[in-house]
Amino acid sequence: MGRPVKRLQAEEAAVKELRRRAKATACAVREPERASIVLLRLDGMSVEAIAAQLVTAPKRVSIWSKRFEEHGLAGLDDKPGRGRRPSIPEAKVARVVTEVTQPPEGRNRWSVRSMGRHAGMSHSTVQRIWAKNDLKPHVTKTFKLSNDPKFEEKFWDVIGLYLDPPAKALVLCCDEKSQCQALERTQLGLPLAPKRPRTMTHDYTRRSERLA
Repeated sequence: MGRPVKRLQAEEAAVKELRRRAKATACAVREPERASIVLLRLDGMSVEAIAAQLVTAPKRVSIWSKRFEEHGLAGLDDKPGRGRRPSIPEAKVARVVTEVTQPPEGRNRWSVRSMGRHAGMSHSTVQRIWAKNDLKPHVTKTFKLSNDPKFEEKFWDVIGLYLDPPAKALVLCCDEKSQCQALERTQLGLPLAPKRPRTMTHDYTRRSERLA
């Protein structure tokens, strides 16, 4: 006669949570698997039958069944310190992130290779850290302001129309030249900051020749 299958016991609230975890799609694969193991054990299935149904090892089924029996739902969580430890110390990562706004003297920005030499890591690691934190020191935005002496006055007039428009107001914007010809006033670039690219202006010189 075969050995009787030990059946686990659980409160209704725990069973409800296990069913939620077993159907969850926005979490790691291991969580639905562990919940499914315990639910099947609660239904009285044997370790071998559960392992075959879930395509896993019987030892794995036994481990999570025992942990749930001893600690409840908390037993299905990973123990502290488990998992892959980061290969790069947090202090080095923080240094790469914070010092990206402080380029070396004589340079406008860091490159991945110069930052790698500075922080003592490979340039590919620096690239991954920058990408993860959405840092793009190589990106530059350009802008110009009009050199119209009445630009500020007109600017606030238009803003006023939008904030407090009179009845039947109509706002039109007409530029007699292209933007690069009309906007010729040089502005200082704003400093680089995390998630904000450096700004830089350009000067446009219009050249024309008159044919006889």
